[in-house]
Amino acid sequence: MPTKNKYSVLLPTYNERRNLPIIVWLLNQTFTQHNLDYEIIIVDDGSPDGTQTVAKQLIKAYGQNHVKLYTRSGKLGLGTAYVHGLQFATGNFVIIMDADFSHHPKFLPVMIAKQKEADYDIVTGTRYAGDGGVYGWDLKRKMVSRGANLFADTVLRPGVSDLTGSFRLYKKSVLQKVITETESKGYSFQMEMMVRAKAMGCKVAEVPISFVDRVYGESKLGGEEIVEYLKGVMNLWLKV
Repeated sequence: MPTKNKYSVLLPTYNERRNLPIIVWLLNQTFTQHNLDYEIIIVDDGSPDGTQTVAKQLIKAYGQNHVKLYTRSGKLGLGTAYVHGLQFATGNFVIIMDADFSHHPKFLPVMIAKQKEADYDIVTGTRYAGDGGVYGWDLKRKMVSRGANLFADTVLRPGVSDLTGSFRLYKKSVLQKVITETESKGYSFQMEMMVRAKAMGCKVAEVPISFVDRVYGESKLGGEEIVEYLKGVMNLWLKV
């Protein structure tokens, strides 16, 4: 009899006190409804807003086997948060997503079903194919994101329509391999992971998702990140 799959969700947080209870509730509901084994690994970068207190309450509510909290002393970046969380993941699949409702858990069953279709190594949510889309962004933000993806696609040719998206399902073994090769820490981290995965010959599928801008809190993307991202694309082009 095949072993039952278990899904580890890595949720990096920084000041997500208001979002966390709802996203955990939605995740729990989604996995429970579809009879899937899961754990939610919250990696908090020393949030001053009480995110950790809320996380501890959620552990009590859902049980330690379903919600886990790992803390770090300060804002150390998204890439390292995934590396940190991954070492505690006990599932054979790992889901990476944002804690701020940009990514709705309702797409997870579709991604999981897609993975099973052809035993894909990675299933990535795309805002830019099928009926995917972006909501709550002004035109400038949409243009920047679309431009960033087109730029990367032209230079790197990975054959994936949404390189900067951070809603993905990985086989854990694949993620462990790809993440050790990945050098970027910031905004270009997601892109580098995908480019390296494709270079390693991983099988990647896409699922259209709708991306909704943050409900609470400040968006973390600014001019500096865009410059870093462009540098990241060029670095990858030289290396991979």
